[in-house]
Amino acid sequence: MEDEPFEDTGAGEDAARHRVEIVWPLRPWLSAGLLGLAGLAIHFLIDQANDSGPRMAAAAFIAFAAGVFVFTMERWRLLAPALFSLVTGLVVGGLTWRAVGAGNDIADSGYAVAAGVFACLLAVPLFQADFLRHRMRTDYRDIHYFVWTDAITGAGAIAFMGISWLLIWLVASLLDLVGIPLRDLVQKDWFAALFIGLTLGAGLGTLRNQLKIIGTLQSVVLLVLSILALPLAVAIAVFLGAVVVSGPSVLWNATDSATPVLLSIAIGAYVLANAVLRDRDEDMVGGPVLKWSGYALVLDILPLTVFAAISTGARIDQHGLSPERLWALCSLIVAVAFGLAYFVDAVLGARGSWRDRLRASNLRLGLGTALFALFLALPILNFGAISTSDQLARLESGAISAKEFDFSALKWDFGAAGRKALDRLAKSSDAAIAKGARQAQLQETRPYRWAGERQAPESLSITWQGGDDALRSSVEDYLLANRNMCGSEGPCAAIAAGTLPSGDRLVLVTGGSNPRYLGVAEGGDVTQYYARQGRLVEEPFEIAVDLDEPGREGPPEAEIRPFEGRQLYVDGKPVGEPFE
Repeated sequence: MEDEPFEDTGAGEDAARHRVEIVWPLRPWLSAGLLGLAGLAIHFLIDQANDSGPRMAAAAFIAFAAGVFVFTMERWRLLAPALFSLVTGLVVGGLTWRAVGAGNDIADSGYAVAAGVFACLLAVPLFQADFLRHRMRTDYRDIHYFVWTDAITGAGAIAFMGISWLLIWLVASLLDLVGIPLRDLVQKDWFAALFIGLTLGAGLGTLRNQLKIIGTLQSVVLLVLSILALPLAVAIAVFLGAVVVSGPSVLWNATDSATPVLLSIAIGAYVLANAVLRDRDEDMVGGPVLKWSGYALVLDILPLTVFAAISTGARIDQHGLSPERLWALCSLIVAVAFGLAYFVDAVLGARGSWRDRLRASNLRLGLGTALFALFLALPILNFGAISTSDQLARLESGAISAKEFDFSALKWDFGAAGRKALDRLAKSSDAAIAKGARQAQLQETRPYRWAGERQAPESLSITWQGGDDALRSSVEDYLLANRNMCGSEGPCAAIAAGTLPSGDRLVLVTGGSNPRYLGVAEGGDVTQYYARQGRLVEEPFEIAVDLDEPGREGPPEAEIRPFEGRQLYVDGKPVGEPFE
């Protein structure tokens, strides 16, 4: 017997939940086919795409639009989910195009993409609960239902995909015993993309056909999570008591990463508090102990987020603004807003209405967070320019010395605005500032400063053979900027070795092992070269001679010829590859 079309008259408060629980036999097949094709398309788009903005954007659009449509499509309601999926796909695809196409011109572009993805993910349960129709009158039970069922079915689909991969590898190994080469097919990249899409779609479609059962599983998951509310509430109470007794400074003395720890605990408190809260009072279980544990967690979120904000503020006061710290600040704004709203609701509703107040706040906070994340994702605020202005002000005011100033961050972390500022600083009348800026400009890779990393040498221990003062100065500035050779612990030798076909003057630098081949242009710019097939090339993976010429007929003509070139010798022993 086939299901009858569901007519949404808007009369039932739980119409959205009932509508999606209709079993649709074609759902697993459509989901598998759609995500399988999407996976195949994504593979061909990103395969050897390098930094192609349009191709990566198209892949992001397909991935997000297809995924959202599979979550939101219903048997008798396809047009609205299709349009919503296209909009979310366009948002994520557009942000990806901007991030990939602009490259290093945009500071921390990955955060903007993440913010856009986060905003679209928050919008999915709102759309499923008919927020566009009911707006702020949307039933909280529907939103709560879709948030948890989406999470459970998504996790279940991923688990099914993993099990399917294990199974197909076992089958491939079995057939390999009798000479059937299924393993070769499984190892193909295009097959992996297709198989991942098919299994994710099949698992998701099957699970979403069982949402009535998933609803029961959801209750079990929430019950298990709510049990954790009591120990976490006790642990946070002990922590806050220790902070009150010892003072907040104990946090900064204990660790340099107080903010992520505090935010992680605050998020955990938020999740467990909502696990206790459920979508209505009738569904709350566990008795007074769990209910008051949830209440305590609600109150705990604000002090945790405030301490995290203080920690970040202290770091900003010490080191100034950076794009990464601005994104952290935006995250803290959201966290403190949640903590403050929860605290006010808990205090005003202490006599019993706090649960209904929190449920209403969840809708407002979720909508506000989605809009705020979308605002941050769009190219409205330039965190690179804001951070650059702040750092330059600190340098000019003397708040930080040129020796302590992080010129490398301007080049690698602050986008186009930072590099423009670096160009201006390189022409500064202050010799220390100009030197630091020029060294940063010469850097080929970002000098990450993790614990134990050796510091950049203040001077070089280098012995020269040939070369004028201008050549030597250019090479030495380059070596200092890239902090990897010729320090006091590893002296080296440099040889001026003539001129390259490009017109650059060639310098070989070695510390006794493989040499570095540096080309110095007339203006002093230094380019690193690599010895490949007896020639010096600019790209490390470049092939000097292409043996796979298109249009060739028959086997290649192979012969042995004498080779004449140059070779670096150290203490009479050959070092590195010969080159012409």
